Amino acid sequence: MADEVSLWGLLTIVGPIVLLGVIIWAVLNNRVSRRRHQESEHATADLYEEQDRIDREKRMR
Repeated sequence: MADEVSLWGLLTIVGPIVLLGVIIWAVLNNRVSRRRHQESEHATADLYEEQDRIDREKRMR
């Protein structure tokens, strides 16, 4: 019984510390650099422009 109580006490302390470490790791590894964000925005704008051009060509036919 005493071993179970000490194990629960250990898990109560270590568990949140491990969880916090995992959350911090996930946040730091999920960041997108400013350059990659700009590349993504530029690629999206290019796709929209291309689709607009295709739509205009279809309307002219």
